[in-house]
Amino acid sequence: MLELLLPPLAACLVIVALHSYLGVHVLARGVIFVDLALAQMAALGGTVALLTGVDHDSPVALAWSLGFTTFGALVFSLTRTGKRGRVPQEAIIGIVYVVAAAMAILVADRVPHGGEAIKELLVGNLLWVTWPTIFTLAGIYAVLGVVQFLLRHRFLTISLAPSEAAAKGWNIKAWDFAFYLLFGVVITFSVPIVGVLLVFSFLVVPAAVAFQFTDKPAPLTIIAWIAGLIASAGGLAASFQWDLPTGPMVVVAFGSLLLVVWGTRMVVAGRG
Repeated sequence: MLELLLPPLAACLVIVALHSYLGVHVLARGVIFVDLALAQMAALGGTVALLTGVDHDSPVALAWSLGFTTFGALVFSLTRTGKRGRVPQEAIIGIVYVVAAAMAILVADRVPHGGEAIKELLVGNLLWVTWPTIFTLAGIYAVLGVVQFLLRHRFLTISLAPSEAAAKGWNIKAWDFAFYLLFGVVITFSVPIVGVLLVFSFLVVPAAVAFQFTDKPAPLTIIAWIAGLIASAGGLAASFQWDLPTGPMVVVAFGSLLLVVWGTRMVVAGRG
């Protein structure tokens, strides 16, 4: 059991390391479903690649996914506004997600075994991830993590204090595009492994747990990492113990952790 559990657990730990940090930005910006939309754009690109006859794990398929994700990043950076417009950005994000999901279904209908392709895009293939794939992902995430670290001041200021960034005269739309592009690259590499649903869980739930305790950047990141590790390990263990699909079980574990933390916090606050 341990031999089967270690590769998916290692993959989860690699993904949690960067996704949970990015989730802090997502919640701070109030664009909760942007990760889901970008993940769906990456999935659409992968589906289109299948339609052109390339293998789903080939460099060409990756290029298709990155292209669609880059377009999504551009849309989201251009639709950001400093004040609430007639159409909130969250609505635009939702529209992008729905349209991308519908297009993926239409494209998959023209691909042999399209139903299986859609299922894999949703729940991933975490159980069968290999060590070479994990090492490659870790290397890519390390590079992306360094870039995020070098640009952290700009990104954190725009996410947590946008008025301060505007007062400094920063080109917020340009920096938004840079953030969403890096964000999209991270998602593009994780979707084939864990699927759209688990990508959303990795990004949002650990950050949501962290915001129950603090709103300071460093503690937020640390708590989010810990929450992601606990949920990943618990979900994988439950999946093996009860012979359940791995991806969906880990998603449920993330949701359960958030519910437990929120409930505990409410009880403690009620006694205070």
